[in-house]
Amino acid sequence: MCVGVPLQVIDCDEQFAVCEAEGRRERLNVMLVGQQPAGTWLLAFQGSAVRVMSEDEALQTRDALAALDAAMNGTDDFSAFFADLESREPTLPPHLVPPSKEAAK
Repeated sequence: MCVGVPLQVIDCDEQFAVCEAEGRRERLNVMLVGQQPAGTWLLAFQGSAVRVMSEDEALQTRDALAALDAAMNGTDDFSAFFADLESREPTLPPHLVPPSKEAAK
């Protein structure tokens, strides 16, 4: 399985960025996303930055990848990885919400 990993820019020039997260440091080609300032989160895939990510999206992605790793190692309690989902009721996306009876009249 191939999965992109969020990494944060430490230093960047026109072609390459030195990025790190979770003790992992990698040199990424930034030709697809352009030169980025330090602190920017990038989605890294096979040595290239494929897109810029918000910090919130990067942290949620890291939590999801940690949950995947935990599942592969036998963990069955995922509440620590998805705290944002634990405290709310699930909702349907707008295109799946059935029309109300009032709107049908």
